[in-house]
Amino acid sequence: MRLAATSHPSHQPATGYRRHQPELTVLYETVERYWPQFQERAEEAGGLPRFVVREFEEYLRCGRLEYGCLHLVCRSCGHSQLVAFSCKRRGFCPSCLGRRMTDTAVHLVEHVLPEVPIRQWVCSLPWRLRYLCGYDRSLCAAVLGAFVGELSHSLRLRAKRLLGLRSVEQAHSGVVTFVQRFDSGLRLNVHLHSLALDGVYVREPGDGPLVFHPLPAPSANDVVEIARRTAERVAKFLDKLGRSLDPEMDDDPDPLELEHPALAGCYSAAARGIDLLGERAGQPTLRVIDPLASRPLEPVAAFGGFNVHAKVVVDGHDRKRLERICRYLGRPPIAQERLERLQDGRLRFTMKRPWRDGTTALEFAPLDLIARLCALVPPPWFHMIRFHGILAPHAKLRAEVVPSPPSDAQPAPLASGHQLELELFGRFGPTAERRPTRKPWASLLRHVFAEDLSTCPRCGGPMRWLEVATTPDAIAALLTRHGLGPAPRSPARAPPRKRSCSGGQLELWFAEQS
Repeated sequence: MRLAATSHPSHQPATGYRRHQPELTVLYETVERYWPQFQERAEEAGGLPRFVVREFEEYLRCGRLEYGCLHLVCRSCGHSQLVAFSCKRRGFCPSCLGRRMTDTAVHLVEHVLPEVPIRQWVCSLPWRLRYLCGYDRSLCAAVLGAFVGELSHSLRLRAKRLLGLRSVEQAHSGVVTFVQRFDSGLRLNVHLHSLALDGVYVREPGDGPLVFHPLPAPSANDVVEIARRTAERVAKFLDKLGRSLDPEMDDDPDPLELEHPALAGCYSAAARGIDLLGERAGQPTLRVIDPLASRPLEPVAAFGGFNVHAKVVVDGHDRKRLERICRYLGRPPIAQERLERLQDGRLRFTMKRPWRDGTTALEFAPLDLIARLCALVPPPWFHMIRFHGILAPHAKLRAEVVPSPPSDAQPAPLASGHQLELELFGRFGPTAERRPTRKPWASLLRHVFAEDLSTCPRCGGPMRWLEVATTPDAIAALLTRHGLGPAPRSPARAPPRKRSCSGGQLELWFAEQS
């Protein structure tokens, strides 16, 4: 159980908590209005998998008091407030992904990444591989293993030559990789962002301590070699599976298209950046282009559709900048403040940074935006963050290089044994049962979002939970006492008719239905 919170970072002093109201955002209004219609059409084409349906259902409950809330009260002045529960999903919910982004960034900076130079490596995949890796977690893990393996091999080989080591086994590298499923245009674009130690650890002679040795910036040839070797390893792996990056040469049927044809259509359209529904089905998504905003192509190392970039490096002692990069890599796919509704009912999503051709915004029909959101939901057990080398959780040498926990991470005394209060405000009493693995949400709110959930906005006294409402009767009674009244819930709709449809006919069928 988590609490919903705003997802807009701030660097101002912490202020009183304001309840998150997702129902007032364009994204929520669009999903609430058009999701039943989209789901009905998907049912006609075979239906969406349960994990996608649940993502939308839970998002529509996220931050809504009528689906469960916590009653907080100040023991000093009696001020009370209600805090709604969140969905805890990891697909597209800006609020919950904002919390996950912050939690992950703080954890990496305080407990994983050492104070050494760290370089950001970006590996983009061929279009066909983006589609395949979007659903096949085993294939995505193999592609990631190929890239990180070649990256680590390059670092250790350069260290051997520079330091005069007898073997690359004496050099220890470390990598943390974020698997991103989206790009700035909300396309299905599975690609890899790796934070690699820009050097290696080497054990001093005589069983001495591990010492970090920084390496010079990789040359253009080094980066190209990593791209080439990655492409060759992935090609060999696909060949063993009888698969190909060329759809016309791939004899085996697409398992996603056979199992979930509706989701396969969403994946295909999202990966290619085309509309799936309506009169523009099969055509590229409408763009708003400003020629003055165009910019030159940044140089990258490319081989066989694999593009590798390694220009950004961070001083490990600059923990604030390192945390900002970690938050950027773990950010939600949609920034709600850049999504607006036009007069004709279409939705415009403005880019934070224009594309090279000057594209500043994209315009979607509501159902097409929902189709993009379906493609951005990761399947179950699809891990979005991976650790390799000396930073891996079970690496024997990991404890010698990761940073020591900060002093403020030590558990405080415990006053109340209720688990919910422990999660919100930390530990207060004379003993602590166990050390928390992550920071409480109230601490993250203060750290990034400048909102203090544990302090009364009136008198500054401590806020304590009074009751938790999870059943319909308890929720209705609590809302009534606060003068809000239970919000009416939409009646259940009849299940749509089912109709068999192959994945290859999906886009054509959607267009006919529109």
